[in-house]
Amino acid sequence: MKGRKQKISNDSCPQKDRAELERIGGVQTFIWINETDYTEGIAKSGLLEQIVSLNNLNTAYRQVVRNQGSSGIDKMEVEELKTYLLTNKTTLIKELLAGKYTPQPVRRVEIPKEGWKKRALGIPTVIDRLIQQAIQQVLTPYYEQQFLPESYGFRPKRKSHDALKKVQEYVDSGYCYVVDMDLEKYFDSVNRSKLIEVLSRTIKDGRVISLIHKFLNSGVMIGGMKEEPEQGVPQGSPLSPLLGNIMLHESDKELIRRGHKFVRYADDMMILCKSRRSAERTLEHTVSYIENTLYLRVNREKTVVAHVSQVKFLGYGFYIKQGKCRLRVHPKSWAKMKTRIREIVFS
Repeated sequence: MKGRKQKISNDSCPQKDRAELERIGGVQTFIWINETDYTEGIAKSGLLEQIVSLNNLNTAYRQVVRNQGSSGIDKMEVEELKTYLLTNKTTLIKELLAGKYTPQPVRRVEIPKEGWKKRALGIPTVIDRLIQQAIQQVLTPYYEQQFLPESYGFRPKRKSHDALKKVQEYVDSGYCYVVDMDLEKYFDSVNRSKLIEVLSRTIKDGRVISLIHKFLNSGVMIGGMKEEPEQGVPQGSPLSPLLGNIMLHESDKELIRRGHKFVRYADDMMILCKSRRSAERTLEHTVSYIENTLYLRVNREKTVVAHVSQVKFLGYGFYIKQGKCRLRVHPKSWAKMKTRIREIVFS
């Protein structure tokens, strides 16, 4: 296995010999640990204890293996995670419980967007992905109780076509004018202090807040040099979609408080109104809230007020026929697909 650079102290507790594959309660485990390895004398009601529990970590392990993905800066591949955990599992968990775990910087990669633009992704190490996945699994049920029905992106049993159908329902009810909101480099511009403040309203276990804060501040490796951006949530980690939804849930609540109809899929949001004038007023106070309260940036050039037939949402356009809102693949989506087919065929 390639060298591991994670900062973890030496384990002072000798481990008993055990078979590589253990079964606990008749179920095969995936990181080969017994609950007595790390829960002795610790109250199991705490949030961090839920995160590092046997069942949760085993579930996180399986998900990381299913997702595969590239290695982080330590070069450890997903296939090597099992071997690492067999040797270091107890120390890793103790470090997490003691607040001494230090995440590694993410590896920066860029993927193409529309045109010549590129989107920056941060690839965490496999071990950091395991821990973030474990956090995400525990936090999601808590936040799903708070999230609103108008939010669809990166949520269990909610798809993009559900969001499109909701837009159609609003249009059929007379809400034909749209504030098509574009947040400028959303994941790169999240104010971390504001995010921690929002998280602290629900998460009362300070150790979990501290761990998330460490992941946010772990830095980025670019060309062999470490950079430490002061804001943003790196895209590409298991935790970033949930954190993104938690922050934008604040704007969802504000829109509901003002009585607006809207649909949001991650950071793609459309607010629907019955008149252009109403949409323009909605745009004004929504931009003010997003920029002055959430400290996010609205892309003024791409944010527009328009009739629903003139906007693109999740790759689709809208048109009204016989009094009903219909969907069609947007021309830009068709063009993008054709370009991609040519690249595959002629590469």
